[in-house]
Amino acid sequence: MKFADIGQQLRAYRMESGMRAEEIAARLGVSRAALYRYEKGEVIKLETIRRLAELLKVSPLSLLGIGIEYFARPSAFQERLRGLEEQSDQILMIGGAVCYQVTTDAYDGALAEAWTQAIPAGAEKAAQISLVEQTLGALAARKRLYQQKRPAIIAVLSEGAVVRALQEGVAAGLPGPEATRSRCREAARREAENMAHLMESVPIGLQIGLATGPEPSACFMLLRGRERAHVVTSAIPVETSPVAVTGVAGITAAEEAVNVYQRVAETLWRDAAKGAAAAQRMRELIVRYG
Repeated sequence: MKFADIGQQLRAYRMESGMRAEEIAARLGVSRAALYRYEKGEVIKLETIRRLAELLKVSPLSLLGIGIEYFARPSAFQERLRGLEEQSDQILMIGGAVCYQVTTDAYDGALAEAWTQAIPAGAEKAAQISLVEQTLGALAARKRLYQQKRPAIIAVLSEGAVVRALQEGVAAGLPGPEATRSRCREAARREAENMAHLMESVPIGLQIGLATGPEPSACFMLLRGRERAHVVTSAIPVETSPVAVTGVAGITAAEEAVNVYQRVAETLWRDAAKGAAAAQRMRELIVRYG
């Protein structure tokens, strides 16, 4: 296990805990700067890992990348996903309405507006806005990373998810003024058109298909690097509000899990519509529901 990997997991688990860095550092008996150095990959003692795990209410094995990691906070999940993608050369994505790494800036703009407008007035508003900004930063880092590394991506979108996005817009279900919801619906329509274009143009290293049959039971991802492969189960959708806790994502490098999800992903990709056929179906959905 590399210390850089431990640092990435430490940062994600710190965000998952909801505790501030200052609080964790104080309870650990180190400076905030020292904690940040651990997160950046500085050598860390096993006893310190044990104490951190106790503070964060996870097992020491989870901090070492052994076993299953669990995330319920969208912001923490996106940060952990960024760390995994940094190590990955191949990414399989199943479910959802978009392949996030290749979405447009307008999509992020719609997310930012929807998330911010949904925050109610009150004592927690400033903290929740900070959480939104933090999550948008993690998402932006994922896009920059894709542009720099260009990992191979295969994505199978869900027709049901595309229809819901077209009908309800980006960040569906969040409260907000009608003007914001209208812009979110327009952003969803434009992103569906973007996905259709990418389906038929097939850029190097990017393949996007559309599952037109039974909808995938849950979104999941399979990320492969040179040394390890990880499965992300019940992946939290990228458009989930950072202040909402609506599910739990799991991450594991267990070989049996990787093999099972690989087989399922291969079957879904084999049966999915691809290329011009997928693009045509997407455009039919846009006309019907957009």
